[in-house]
Amino acid sequence: MGKYSIREVIEQAIQTEKLGYALYLAMAERFERDEKLRRLFETLAVKEQEHEQTFTDLKEKVDERRVENWEEVSKYLRAIVESEFFLGNKKAMPSLEHLHNIEDAVRYALAFEKETLLYYHSLKDLISEKDILDKLINEEKSHIVWLSEFRKTINK
Repeated sequence: MGKYSIREVIEQAIQTEKLGYALYLAMAERFERDEKLRRLFETLAVKEQEHEQTFTDLKEKVDERRVENWEEVSKYLRAIVESEFFLGNKKAMPSLEHLHNIEDAVRYALAFEKETLLYYHSLKDLISEKDILDKLINEEKSHIVWLSEFRKTINK
């Protein structure tokens, strides 16, 4: 297993946002009969595209300075990226076959957002452009709030 460079770590964040976009569009299509849920997933998809562009811009700004404990950090970030919520071992979008109902979809989306948030907090420790990551982290937190609030309406 090779080490990631800082630019590669950011590229993984870009790929994560692309995956999120595809995931949310697929979920919107799968649950198209529930207009409120469909709109929520479509909104999240648009936000993922915006984040992708932000990370693309960020990738051009970072330097490749040495990071303390880089080998350990690299392994940790790789473990996050290879989780079921990102690209996994097969490097493809996770199957949505296990999502049988709205509750399953929202629970999965919440887990995806939380895993993304964990990755971005880890990335924040590596780069000097912390203000950009703070903005993205706050937006990811808002996604968790949206999904949590939606989940409450399902259970009523």
